[in-house]
Amino acid sequence: MESPEAGSSGEASPVAAAAAERPSEAAALRALVDRVRAGEVDAAREVRRLTRASARHRRKLAPAVEPLVAMLRSGAPEAGEAALLALLNLAVRDERNKIRIVDAGALEPLLGYLQSSDLNLQEYATAALLTLSASSTNKPIISASGVIPLLVKVLKEGNPQAKNDAVMALYNLSTITDNLHAILSVQPIPPLIELLKGGKRSSKTADKCCALLESLLAFDQGRVALTSEEGGVLTIVEVLEEGSLQGREHAVGALLTMCESDRSKYRDLILNEGAIPGLLELTVHGTPKSRMKAHVLLDLLRNSPYSRSRLPADTLENIVTNIACQIDGEDRGGKAKKMLAEMVKVSMEQSLRHLQRRASFA
Repeated sequence: MESPEAGSSGEASPVAAAAAERPSEAAALRALVDRVRAGEVDAAREVRRLTRASARHRRKLAPAVEPLVAMLRSGAPEAGEAALLALLNLAVRDERNKIRIVDAGALEPLLGYLQSSDLNLQEYATAALLTLSASSTNKPIISASGVIPLLVKVLKEGNPQAKNDAVMALYNLSTITDNLHAILSVQPIPPLIELLKGGKRSSKTADKCCALLESLLAFDQGRVALTSEEGGVLTIVEVLEEGSLQGREHAVGALLTMCESDRSKYRDLILNEGAIPGLLELTVHGTPKSRMKAHVLLDLLRNSPYSRSRLPADTLENIVTNIACQIDGEDRGGKAKKMLAEMVKVSMEQSLRHLQRRASFA
């Protein structure tokens, strides 16, 4: 009697065919790893191709990590580039491979490529360090490698993609508090502001720039560097107005950190850069954290801030009028009304867009 899985034509069933393919695929992958061990550049390129979008291949080709790191150390530009790109793909969305790559000794050659005069190799090395630094296990090891000054140098001198990746790698490392002093010591704020000025305020790069700035402004050295940079505070105010939800949250956090550190020193500077309309809009349309921070900062920008527990429940109109009274000029009440009018206009426009979107789905 025929097996129910056997077709009348004698062809193998899909299940049987798949089972037959598995050993051959495993053998092919083992052979590919052996070719990498032999130093074949084309084999490294094949690893890169297979792991570009396949989590399964990243898992199965994990044994290629050590020979790829050896190839990375070879010093041959073509082999180094192929190995670097293969390791980068192996590390994406794979925590175990991230750790394997660092444990295999990849940091030393990566730091060398980070200093390469070949901007493409520098870019690939920066991308690899960004990916590897996303692992909490790797962060202390990468931090101790001396990478921070090199990443800031890329931030200053690298190509556009390398600069973006350097910011994100620095942000990853900045989550270890001790690294903030190391980052500040190599003057990162001018290139961070330059990157913000030259890009979209709502980009992911802008989000990470502002997140990093928010952390660095907790230190006097960071605040002095920002206020010494032409347009530094204004650039943060522009993210407050035009950034993504996350970027705006970090921007208001950065301004609040400054004002809380020394209100008498930074209050007028923040006011003069026109932060009020953006703060008012944020109290209505920001994230919960943004709304809270915006309210606290608005209180600090008033002429006579008191403990929040001593304040009555002021309306936004009272807050704005109080602030407007400290602005030079005669028509102070008019300025307050104009601020509120701008806020109402923005609120109405956003509400209208929201209703239109809802109507389109109805």
